[in-house]
Amino acid sequence: MVVKIYRSARSLTKKVCDVKKQGKTIGLVPTMGFLHEGHMSLIRRAREDTDCVMVSIFVNPAQFGPKEDFKKYPRDFKRDFSLCEKENVDIVFAPKVEEMYPENYATYINVEKITDTLCGASRPGHFRGVATVVAKLFNITMPDIAYFGQKDIQQAVVIKKMAEDLNMSVRIKAMPIVREKDGLAMSSRNIYLNLEERMQAQSIYKSLKLAKELFDSGERDSGKIINKMRKVIDKQSEAKIDYIKIVDTKGLKDMKKISDEAFVAAAVWVGKTRLIDNIILRQRPK
Repeated sequence: MVVKIYRSARSLTKKVCDVKKQGKTIGLVPTMGFLHEGHMSLIRRAREDTDCVMVSIFVNPAQFGPKEDFKKYPRDFKRDFSLCEKENVDIVFAPKVEEMYPENYATYINVEKITDTLCGASRPGHFRGVATVVAKLFNITMPDIAYFGQKDIQQAVVIKKMAEDLNMSVRIKAMPIVREKDGLAMSSRNIYLNLEERMQAQSIYKSLKLAKELFDSGERDSGKIINKMRKVIDKQSEAKIDYIKIVDTKGLKDMKKISDEAFVAAAVWVGKTRLIDNIILRQRPK
């Protein structure tokens, strides 16, 4: 199967219109490239659900802060394209920065309240950049379904809210986290970790599993769960907690007492690498 690469938004939108005229559905997997098995799981689901699978590869400068890793963020387009070929992707959209943010660009999207917590509190302006680029991708590709990983759970919630509030016709699917054999959530940034840091990073998932064990055994006090999670991570010399929070699954508001369902979300610096992960707590039906 020949995968078509588009660099121009105008050219891709023309192609999308042709696809739509044929009555075909479109699945979009937005990525920043350096694809891994987590991305592949999204692509495979899009292939199951839709007729035409599109993958965007774009390292979005608008979602990086001035001291963050935009310039060193891992990039390997040839490898990414090869993986897309293997998964029978129909179209890869890989624009340059100038295509997405031309000179004098001045329009951004803010999704309020739910971006004030978790990574939004630690990375001011991050979700403004995320919402803006995803809205642009939706306008360009006109997908029926867009696929996001649960690892970036706040991102998925923000995009769902944006699509709902702006009457976008796209359906957002947040797909399960794909993990390495040692439990570490797959991420393009894992490549930054040295061997010792990689070992210590396992404490993040261990703490999340502990949270689930405590919840399943009847613990509902968020503070007690978080304190026990902290003890697991604080044992690691290279790990520094940014946040651990237990929030509701819709508004991402802090929960002192957990009811039927919650997200436990953590962001941890391991060496110079910031990693995020989460787990869903859900009361088992009686």
